Amino acid sequence: MRLVLASAFIFGFSLPLAPAEASEWGCEVLLCAASNDPSWQGVQSCHPPMERLISAMKWPGFSWPTCPEGGAGKPGYQKYADCPAGWIPSAGERDFDHGRGRELSRCSRVVDRCSGRNFRPRYGSDNDRVVIDGNITRVYSGNNSCRYMEFSARSLRGKPYYFDIKDDNSGKETRHFFSLRK
Repeated sequence: MRLVLASAFIFGFSLPLAPAEASEWGCEVLLCAASNDPSWQGVQSCHPPMERLISAMKWPGFSWPTCPEGGAGKPGYQKYADCPAGWIPSAGERDFDHGRGRELSRCSRVVDRCSGRNFRPRYGSDNDRVVIDGNITRVYSGNNSCRYMEFSARSLRGKPYYFDIKDDNSGKETRHFFSLRK
């Protein structure tokens, strides 16, 4: 009897949702995810749809519920926070995934202490000098210390998921970040 009930329960969750139910759930998820003050974790009515989402994400073939009426599609994901002004995202030594891609887990910038000189850095040569100062790593090219690269680890985003929601009146998109941590 328990086997029959368990099979029926699993079968019921594996059936696709009716479009109206999927859209309603997707709109609940969108509303809760876009809640900032407080976030969805602090809104009691958001717990059921978000916990349902978190549970559904563990199943094979999971597809995000969407809310076409809300001006947003499926969410995006940004693991790392933005780099500070003047820095750009760059890959670290361990960021290459055996040819399948790379993560940009650090920030970098070129520092030029001798502006106006005609100097081109050659990073990666045997004469490079590496200096680590706290969270900043400096790579000096050869014997010339006028220009060097600085690298700093990027912080992980506390809220890595986001929805881009389009305002019908202005046409402008606003990005709303959220977390799925309970």
